Amino acid sequence: MKTLPLLCLALSGVALAQTPPQEKPPKPAALPTGDELNKTLYAFGVLIAKNTPVGMSAMDDEQLAELKKGLFDAALKKELAVNAQEFDAKVGQFLKQRQDVFNARQKELAVKERAKGAEYAAKQAAETGAQKSQSGLVYFETQAGTGDQPTSMDTVKVHYRGTLMDGTEFDSSFKRNQPAEFPLGGVIPCWTEGVQKMKVGGKAKLICPPDIAYGDAAQPTIPAGSTLTFEVELLEVKKAPPPPAPTPSPANPAEQGGVP
Repeated sequence: MKTLPLLCLALSGVALAQTPPQEKPPKPAALPTGDELNKTLYAFGVLIAKNTPVGMSAMDDEQLAELKKGLFDAALKKELAVNAQEFDAKVGQFLKQRQDVFNARQKELAVKERAKGAEYAAKQAAETGAQKSQSGLVYFETQAGTGDQPTSMDTVKVHYRGTLMDGTEFDSSFKRNQPAEFPLGGVIPCWTEGVQKMKVGGKAKLICPPDIAYGDAAQPTIPAGSTLTFEVELLEVKKAPPPPAPTPSPANPAEQGGVP
């Protein structure tokens, strides 16, 4: 499960404890109530299920029901039906077995997703204006830029939208109204290659096969083996600083007429 919200909560507690007595502590953010609280708790459950190390999708209904009993009894401080510590080894064995089942399912799904992706990328590469590179990237320039063109050493600021083959959006900086900024050499290879073809002010569409995207590793919103589409707008390029000049070697005494 993502721990960022909990970490932020812990850090806010530390900051509050360090507030000087003469200063008023910041007013805490209002917590959701009613239907909004219910939806927040539901979303919390979704995050737990999606981010659990073993993948709850590998459990059947009966197994999930028993998991729910243990969760409820512990959370509500009821008398526990078993001593959890006595079952440490068995829990480890179960998680390992579930992980193996989950991994096998992901491999099967990845094979099917890759087959669909290859067909999708081939159709895209046949479209007018498409540029297909040796890596498998299919690149479309949708608006020419006139500014700087980045290298893999530079930092770029972009707006982008990512979708699956069926059009499902899995990420969008446009929706967040917040451009993303990152070193171009530190992202998926499809981006590193594709964005280097752009100039500031330009827009492009990148079709990214799994081998230059996330491979067969499933993400919370991206199936294993997915071919992805990104619509990218390049807003700014921050050029990498030049490498430091080499330090000159000490002069050889013999060359200076001295004693070696």
